Amino acid sequence: MRTANEFLIVGSAMLTIAASAASAAAQEAAVAMPAPPDNAATQGEQPPPAAPEAPAPAMQSIVVTGSRVVRNGDSSPSPVTVIRTDDLFTAKPGATLAEALNIMPVFAGSRGSTSNPTTTGNQAGGNGAANTLNLRNIGSTRTLVLMDGKRVPPTLYNGAVDVDLIPQMFVERVDVVTGGVSAVYGSDAMTGVVNYVMDRKFNGVKLDASYGVSGQGDAGRYNGGIGWGANVTPKLHLEAGFEYRKEEGIDPRSSRDWLNQWGVTGAGTASNPYALQSNLRQKDYPFGGLITRGALAGQVFKNNGVLGPFVPGSATGTSAIQVGGDGGYWDASLISRLKANQFFGRADYQLSGDVRAYAQVSGNVKTNSSYAETAQLSNVSLRRSNAFLPASVQALMPANETTFGFSKFMSDVPRANAVADTSQWVYLAGLEGKSGGVNWGIDYVHGRSKLDTALNNAVDRQKLSAALDAVNSNGRIVCNITVTNPGLADDCVPIDVFGPNAASAEAIDYITDPVRFKAVTIMDDVSAQASGSPFSTWAGAVNTAVSGEWRKMSFKSSSSARPSDLVDCTGLTLNCSAGSARMDYVFGELPDGVSQSVWEVAGEVDVPVLKDVALAKRLNLNFAYRDTHYDTSGEYRTWKAGVDWHMLDSLRLRLTRSRDIRAPTLYDLYAPSAFVQIRPTDLLTGQSPTVPQYDQGNPDLKAEIGNTITAGLVWQPAPKLSFAVDAYKIRINDAITSVAGTTSAFQTACYASNGSSPYCALQARPNGYSDTSAANAVTAWYTQNVNISQVETFGMDLEANYSSTLFGRRMAMRLLTAWQPHVYYEQPGLARIDQGGVAFGQLGLGSTPAVRVTGFFRFQPMEKLTVDFIQRWRSAMKLSGDASQVWVNNHMASFATTGVNLSYSLDIGSIDSQIYFNVDNLFDKNPPPGAFTSNGTRAGLRDGFAQGDDPRGRYFTFGLRMNL
Repeated sequence: MRTANEFLIVGSAMLTIAASAASAAAQEAAVAMPAPPDNAATQGEQPPPAAPEAPAPAMQSIVVTGSRVVRNGDSSPSPVTVIRTDDLFTAKPGATLAEALNIMPVFAGSRGSTSNPTTTGNQAGGNGAANTLNLRNIGSTRTLVLMDGKRVPPTLYNGAVDVDLIPQMFVERVDVVTGGVSAVYGSDAMTGVVNYVMDRKFNGVKLDASYGVSGQGDAGRYNGGIGWGANVTPKLHLEAGFEYRKEEGIDPRSSRDWLNQWGVTGAGTASNPYALQSNLRQKDYPFGGLITRGALAGQVFKNNGVLGPFVPGSATGTSAIQVGGDGGYWDASLISRLKANQFFGRADYQLSGDVRAYAQVSGNVKTNSSYAETAQLSNVSLRRSNAFLPASVQALMPANETTFGFSKFMSDVPRANAVADTSQWVYLAGLEGKSGGVNWGIDYVHGRSKLDTALNNAVDRQKLSAALDAVNSNGRIVCNITVTNPGLADDCVPIDVFGPNAASAEAIDYITDPVRFKAVTIMDDVSAQASGSPFSTWAGAVNTAVSGEWRKMSFKSSSSARPSDLVDCTGLTLNCSAGSARMDYVFGELPDGVSQSVWEVAGEVDVPVLKDVALAKRLNLNFAYRDTHYDTSGEYRTWKAGVDWHMLDSLRLRLTRSRDIRAPTLYDLYAPSAFVQIRPTDLLTGQSPTVPQYDQGNPDLKAEIGNTITAGLVWQPAPKLSFAVDAYKIRINDAITSVAGTTSAFQTACYASNGSSPYCALQARPNGYSDTSAANAVTAWYTQNVNISQVETFGMDLEANYSSTLFGRRMAMRLLTAWQPHVYYEQPGLARIDQGGVAFGQLGLGSTPAVRVTGFFRFQPMEKLTVDFIQRWRSAMKLSGDASQVWVNNHMASFATTGVNLSYSLDIGSIDSQIYFNVDNLFDKNPPPGAFTSNGTRAGLRDGFAQGDDPRGRYFTFGLRMNL
């Protein structure tokens, strides 16, 4: 889409995505800009300036995302923004398209490789480093992702879309709708739509290669791609492309000195307030091992086989955590690694003058990997006669003390290593045509996503029990079970745990096994649509559209560590609990699969009401309606009504009101029971035991209902100056919420009710809810999806654009601002939680700064050199939005970064080529520290900074682009 706005957008990199700033705002602001000459350079080089008085050409008509009848961005009642991908990569060269999009203020809470990679649980969806987009931080599953207007199949088992599936070499532009449009596109379009529009007419060859590295020499990133397109016959157009990407990530977190085991301690009460602290240590789990019970209790093996006194750190408000001292600590990956291969192919064939057939395939085969948890021994019983225990230590123990307690951070066992292999493919085919003034289309989409997640180095608790019981037999150290019960575990290798790195490689290999989880998600979608103008009013043509769609989703999974795989204690006399889970990580499975079908019919009409009258150059009304029937969750009706009012040539108002839905995903409904071992603080007893957290589905879920209002104004007081303001309010009823028993608010509500609160069902303990002794510590936590929440947010998106000349050369500026002061979550029996202006929330809820600003400045000091500056700023935030919590200092500072991009056009004959050099975070700013309340006992494993803040530091990217 080459229009007069190209100069302003090119190199200003994503200037158009103001949160809710409509495409019309960008287009109207740009229309009055001087038109580039016919031979205007592509990305990386601006054309020479034309005379300031030169008129702009008429705007090209485009099919606007968010409507099937509005065909020009300056007539859409919904806020729509159009961004060219060439522009996106000026600010973020070498990055993924998702990473480039996320610098725009309208996105908040999106996940990716830099967003505290997680390994397990519903929030990860099988791959915690996947790139998922999140508009306004209301949830990635409430943001609908499309490719050429077609629904992109989910790629993660929680229903989210990993947008790395999109073949970015052939994406011409990205359209973003920041308002509810379920009536147009169906379920999930609660907060908006992100539509990737493919370049279906590319001719030639394009190459792109880049390399990036941080100022500390890590986080290396390699990227290379090639695209080809040609009219091979007068009727046949073909395209093909491939892109390779490798990101080395950052491991461990301690490689950044500012990220020093930050966590939250305390209980959030007036007598024991929450406090953000650093250098946190797990008091009872030193790396060398701590004797916890017996005559030598309090002694630690600081060196292999050498016993000495435990040096405690400073006490905190959480009994299990100290500042400093001999306690152990987590040190997980900071940024996950990535290897990816993207494939794309398309064929378009003109069957006749008005009928076209197409077929398209896009694929992404990639691997994400990261390191996370360190295995632990938690107060296990060891024999005084253990063959690895030095004789000098045995001599210090009373003869009648046959066993002693022992705890340890097993740093000699490799950390849990999550490796997610994904194979994602989308196939499209269809017919498009025009007959009798009616545009029509029939489309088929088949998507298949295969996820194979391996959690390497998971501890097998049955094998560990056997390996810990080491004895001498015939001059060899062996496992006791091989002596007492030959044939049961003859492959057992005894493990030495008395020291930081005492265990042998053979013993570690014996007690660890990979846990594998495989999931396949398939979507088949058939749709048909027709649009046209059946009649006109005196104000213009009435445009209508009708559509129908059938969609089937299916999901199945398998696991190598199921909840039914339990410990068998036959022959084991120590540290074995019959009936407990055998592996530290357990995934349920659905080998027979589950499925969901949906039928939908929809209609839309755009009616011109006024034209060329006082205070109404043009006034249109827009209406859309959709009837949706799910075989799993019922029938729903959605609608949208909008007004587009051009009061003057320079002033435009728009308004929409919509009712939208998000149906529960298959995983929401039928997730098999799975669990992981966690150590949050039990607020009743003050203990932090290592216990399982169970995730469960809920087949009784129904769809969420959203109600959205948007109102906007676009004002262009001068040809090269424009402003756009869009206000919005979103309210979601029956919101599907994953409630976790570990959440402080749920625990507090349970204990205050003395066990009568429904939130008490989210935990298990032996002696009820009034016994505060350590003997009543929690034994299990539970997480489940329920329709109990209401979510409400409101705010305003602002955009300002200005273009002129500086020293006789063209320059352009744009300022984008998102103001979102509140995101309210209401649940029965709990105080309302406000996540607006808050950095952390339950179950991985990302940060939502109340004010998010992105500014751009572009200048061309000479004909072949273009300079772009990108400034980002977010406001200060609270660490928690729960008003019932008491904090020492519930505050996280604001954060700002500056980026600069230099691009230079090369003279290589007729080849259009540019080299570029980009510095992100020019001044090497470190994100302000912070953490979630439940993560104190996991300091160094998660958190430490707000999601959305880049922890890499100063980052350099070099690259080359060529168009042949």
